[in-house]
Amino acid sequence: MLDKDITDQLKTIFGNLKSDIVFRLYTAPDSQAAAEMSSFIDEVAATSPHLSVEVSPTETDAPVFEIVKENIPTGVKFCGIPNGHEFTTLLLAVLNADGQGKNLPDATLAARIKSLNGPVELQTFVSLTCTNCPDVAQALDIIALLNPQITNTVIDGAVVPDLVKELNIQSVPAVYADGKLLSVGRSSLVDLLEKLENIYGTSQNTDTTPVTREYDVVVLGGGPAGAAAAIYCARKGFRTAVVAKTIGGQVRETMDIENLISVPETTGPRLASDLKEHLSRYPIDLFENRTADSAVVSGSAKVIVCANETFRCKALIIATGAGWRKLSVPGEAEHLGHGVAFCTHCDGPFYAGKRVAVVGGGNSGIEAAIDLAAICPHVDVFEYMDTLKADGVLQTKAESTDNIDIHVSTQVLEIEGDGKNVTGIKVRDRISAHETVYPVSGVFVQIGLVPNSALFRDMLALTGTGEIIVDDRCRTSVKGIYAAGDVTNVPYKQIIVAMGEGAKAALSVFEDSMRGELD
Repeated sequence: MLDKDITDQLKTIFGNLKSDIVFRLYTAPDSQAAAEMSSFIDEVAATSPHLSVEVSPTETDAPVFEIVKENIPTGVKFCGIPNGHEFTTLLLAVLNADGQGKNLPDATLAARIKSLNGPVELQTFVSLTCTNCPDVAQALDIIALLNPQITNTVIDGAVVPDLVKELNIQSVPAVYADGKLLSVGRSSLVDLLEKLENIYGTSQNTDTTPVTREYDVVVLGGGPAGAAAAIYCARKGFRTAVVAKTIGGQVRETMDIENLISVPETTGPRLASDLKEHLSRYPIDLFENRTADSAVVSGSAKVIVCANETFRCKALIIATGAGWRKLSVPGEAEHLGHGVAFCTHCDGPFYAGKRVAVVGGGNSGIEAAIDLAAICPHVDVFEYMDTLKADGVLQTKAESTDNIDIHVSTQVLEIEGDGKNVTGIKVRDRISAHETVYPVSGVFVQIGLVPNSALFRDMLALTGTGEIIVDDRCRTSVKGIYAAGDVTNVPYKQIIVAMGEGAKAALSVFEDSMRGELD
């Protein structure tokens, strides 16, 4: 099942294991699926003398194995063979159980996780082709590893089709806590932790004592703009911190990147990894999995407050990026994860053989339509404007695809369905005013981004759409606060533009500092 190259890599990856770790397999006797899983984990275990396999005959719908460290269950389980994108999830689970994982949280975040009340049984439904699923599965594995009252089972939905049908799962990752839906779609560790804290509460823990950290510059956001800003600040000798949910930000959801000059092609996850590697080359303190709760200006100091942490700095660079823009029409919220989706790579396979709609005629919308046309009998594209906004090459390809119909000058009025499944999308022709309901099973929303600027709504000057207004040097309306990237009113939301703006913001901090304007 594992080729020689992968086996050799595993021998290197697991070469420094210190703990004895067992893959404990629970399976029904004489199961073909169990035989395949047993073969898989046997091959993985064979790459290190510290890894072994135990089999526990049990009546199960699908084989499950858990990771056991030094005879103590870690709380991490897998239902289905973790191949594809989830192979990395398995490797990290083993390394994290041994205390050697590179994505383990810092002490402050770990203390929050350990203080979560339990018991909690988590189930993370994934697709092996989903690019967002590993982040969620790995985050919940970390929570299970650090808190003995919590378990997380990563479930390949393909091996439990009856359960997927029973739960009506149409989007992944889908996370259930004690049988109740907790989260659908991409989420960071801190997003998931906050949801669990709100539901289950936390115990008193002296390790969660609030702490104040002081820096010359704090960069809020870890995408291309934030990474560039932090690197330039560090090169100028500033004591610099990055406070972010994830390094990479929105770019992690982009699969194919071919317009980052000097890099002929890459992917979002790979670029995010490269950004983190580049940041690590400098004396930059990274505080990932942080959500900023408030921001204030106190004299010359700028203050960002997160749970149990306060960051004070002379200069603040806001690079919080943007998130998916929603339609805000009746029926959309009720069907999120049940017919309304945003990522074709993750959720497209759920709609194979079904008619679907794509809302948005920009590059992302037309790319989504082309992808879906390969697995769906018919794709309707709805664009509000009179013409498509996508690049010409994409328009040509879409127009030449027989099962794609493009409707311009069209306003979406409603998503129809019963709350469990989408049955149609109601639209109005903006020229004739005629209303039509198209019978679709899924609606993929691709209408651009909304800036993540809500925290600064009452502090900074914003455009009508919420973008932070900056001058040609990335200065905002408040001295000592700068902004860069997709959260600002700078046109052209492109990775390369964001990187340039991040560098510009850092250089402006240096220039203003030299002039004594930040004292």
